[in-house]
Amino acid sequence: MERFEGYAFTALCSTNFLISCLLFSKITREQREPYMDEIFHVPQAQKYCDGKFSEWDPMITTLPGLYLVSVGVIKPLMWLAGWTGKVVCSTGMLRFINLLFNCGNLYLLYLIIHKLHLKDKTRAATRRVLSALCLSTFPVLYFFTFLYYTDAGSTFFALFAYLMSLYGSHKVAGLLGCCAILFRQTNIIWVAFCAGTVVAQKLDDSWKTEQSKKKEEKWPSQIPFSLAGVGKVMRFLLEFATTPSSIKSVLLVAWPYVVVATGFVVFIVLNGGVVVGDWTSHEACLNFPQLFYFFSFTLLFSLPAWFSYRRAMSFLHSLRKQPLLYLLLTVVSLALVWKFTFVHKYLLADNRHYPFYVWRKVFQKHQLVPFLLVPGYVFAMWNFMESLKSKSLFWNLAFLVCLTAATVPQKLLEFRYFILPYLLYRVHIPLPSTPRLLVELSLYTVVNAATLYIFITKTFHWPDSTDVQRFMW
Repeated sequence: MERFEGYAFTALCSTNFLISCLLFSKITREQREPYMDEIFHVPQAQKYCDGKFSEWDPMITTLPGLYLVSVGVIKPLMWLAGWTGKVVCSTGMLRFINLLFNCGNLYLLYLIIHKLHLKDKTRAATRRVLSALCLSTFPVLYFFTFLYYTDAGSTFFALFAYLMSLYGSHKVAGLLGCCAILFRQTNIIWVAFCAGTVVAQKLDDSWKTEQSKKKEEKWPSQIPFSLAGVGKVMRFLLEFATTPSSIKSVLLVAWPYVVVATGFVVFIVLNGGVVVGDWTSHEACLNFPQLFYFFSFTLLFSLPAWFSYRRAMSFLHSLRKQPLLYLLLTVVSLALVWKFTFVHKYLLADNRHYPFYVWRKVFQKHQLVPFLLVPGYVFAMWNFMESLKSKSLFWNLAFLVCLTAATVPQKLLEFRYFILPYLLYRVHIPLPSTPRLLVELSLYTVVNAATLYIFITKTFHWPDSTDVQRFMW
């Protein structure tokens, strides 16, 4: 069966790469010149190709990981093939690097899913392969495979780091985390998540030990969500954090991540901030509704994996059982929407991005709309946590802290920021059935086909420019 799974995965990888190459060829023929953020990335990579490593475009906000990898791949090919001239680091050649990253992401997703879902190996083989294929074609990520953006490479190294942490290779994970940060500085959060899973495992082990010691106090294996349960957890965490042996056991395993975090702090101090350019357009704020947007985004894209009558009944049962909790959650959500909604100037001005239309046609339809959406946010939050209930409390806490750190400080509503947290959410929920995965793959295929078709064919011009404009994520 394992051999069959290997053959099936290889066949799907080959088919996926062939289809992606055909789409890549079509897109590159239609849009030969750099587009959107490519007007910064492509010239910068070409400078690196020419050996001009001291020249830097101040409008670029990320570190040069993408350009370094591109030069590291293209230059040897140039020497081997005897290529010269501008074709070496042309826009098309640079974009092709992301096509290679897409193949790597497919393989990494498969390995992560295989590691996380070891039980029922025989019957789960098809579902593991299909899950990896679905997530590698996740629409927001897949679209940027065909442009010279940082998303594919950033995702690759972040997933690679997480895979190594799952296998206990924390020094390798820390090194790969550095590579991920070179693509996008916010990947420090997912390096912290790797460390957080280590701490969560230690906490789980310690909790089980306490449970066995304090049977007379009826310490539960599953921590109840109640005032008493919260009190137990807080006391336990305080005791764990103040016990030298516990801290030592964590540091002995997690020290590579501490080294990476320390280096990142030094970088921030020397750089004067997280971004390396265009500071005025990337100011941090407490945009708490970003969490609501992410939960809603996750709800929609994971619809085939969770949608069922039983799930709806489970929510209604939870609503009847804990009405005060949901009332409090609704009131807090309304307050956060009221006081902490920020709108970036790019969201209101750039009509080439889908979020522009989501904001204009939904959120700006009426001033009450953002508040009327709160019940939907509450359900999306509940569904998110319900899907992850098989994970421990401490794992969920680590994930939620990192998710909050990755989304809330962002002023701009940008679906690309949701790629990594969505993928990490999706690989950790129970494997959906094969029919559900086929529906999910069909949904992603339809969305990808629609977005690529619109990008290629539905062009337009701005009144003050002759350049061709295209719609995109």
